[in-house]
Amino acid sequence: MARQKQPSPMKRTPSDFSHEPPDYLSESKIANGHGQNGSLTHSNGKPKEIATPAEQETAGLAQLIICVGGIYASFLSWAVLQEKLTTTTYGPESSPERFTYSVFLNTIQSAFAALTGYIYLLVSTRNSKSPTPAIFPSRTILFPLILVAITSSLASPFGYASLAHIDYITFILAKSCKLLPVMFLHLTIFRKRYPLYKYLVVALVTAGVAVFTLHHPSSTKSKSKSKSGLEIENSSTWGLVLLGINLLFDGLTNTTQDQIFTSSKKYSGPQMMTAQNILATLLTTTFLLLSPYLTSLPLIGLAIPPESTTELSSALSFLTRNPIVLKDVLAFSACGAIGQIFIYYTLSHFSSLLLVTVTVTRKMLTMILSVLWFGHRLSGMQWVGVGLVFGGVGAEGWIQRVEKRRRKMEAEANGKGKERLEKEKSK
Repeated sequence: MARQKQPSPMKRTPSDFSHEPPDYLSESKIANGHGQNGSLTHSNGKPKEIATPAEQETAGLAQLIICVGGIYASFLSWAVLQEKLTTTTYGPESSPERFTYSVFLNTIQSAFAALTGYIYLLVSTRNSKSPTPAIFPSRTILFPLILVAITSSLASPFGYASLAHIDYITFILAKSCKLLPVMFLHLTIFRKRYPLYKYLVVALVTAGVAVFTLHHPSSTKSKSKSKSGLEIENSSTWGLVLLGINLLFDGLTNTTQDQIFTSSKKYSGPQMMTAQNILATLLTTTFLLLSPYLTSLPLIGLAIPPESTTELSSALSFLTRNPIVLKDVLAFSACGAIGQIFIYYTLSHFSSLLLVTVTVTRKMLTMILSVLWFGHRLSGMQWVGVGLVFGGVGAEGWIQRVEKRRRKMEAEANGKGKERLEKEKSK
């Protein structure tokens, strides 16, 4: 029998969908509960409170299966396509080439997400007596939205660039550390304090990534490689630095999103998804069109492919030589956009704890799928590192679940106490 959720007050979660869910909903936004431009989704992966409608619709087992299945199917497919696009080669064996046009890819992805988000916004409010809410409801919200678009657009190129120096599994594992930059920004900018277990979780996850990286097969077999051990170590270190910059931009994105939702109580996730991706599309399109003129300016170093003067012309030329890439790019963008819709639908019908559980298990399944699909091999100590990371993330989710139940029981007890007092006064 379907269950009816009771009306609940407005809630918010901290901002893991980065374009990660995608790395651009980023995996700021899975954990967030609000979507963004990789990767999704992505996520500090820890629940606070998320925006839910004042009146919940009836949600049953069938809807639960559809929501969870939709998230898994969308983002597991998204992850496979992301790894294929960024780490594998296309074209004939005699002259293989890799797709390295991250800004072009982000432009296609954000355009898909903007269109999908607007359709979802229209559909989700079709039965409402009030008109469809404006994507940009006021001028005051425009600047922080532009800031979100800028930081989310800057994050992905650094993440994709890191894949030239680290493997995709290391990339996925490190993306589970999104709590670290978010905490850093909140501590330094907003002077916020966290409970002790948060610091322990960050330490555990960081240790897990360090163990995984230090025991990478390339470091133990460096003598048989053409590169020296020092070169390999420097390359991996540089890859982690690039990924750290990616996570820092994700943290800025998530922090700014949190401030938007805090200051604009009626601003919803679908509105954010649509607005952010419209602005990100405009921003990256402008960059692609103006990059030939920007390269002539001093003090601006742009990662323009050596075979062409602009990323746009290089990307279009690549697609002409390898038409199959276009199918992968469109499928990648569609999976990310549809996955975000499943995220928002789940948030509006079920608890944030369910979404966090799905997020953590999705990342674990993404890693396992990567190992099976692309033939990666992990050493025993690397599996220990994986265990430390997901053990830390899982422990935080469990602690927060216990705390949420405790607060709920306290609220119910206080409510009953007030009712008794009111009855006694009325006698």
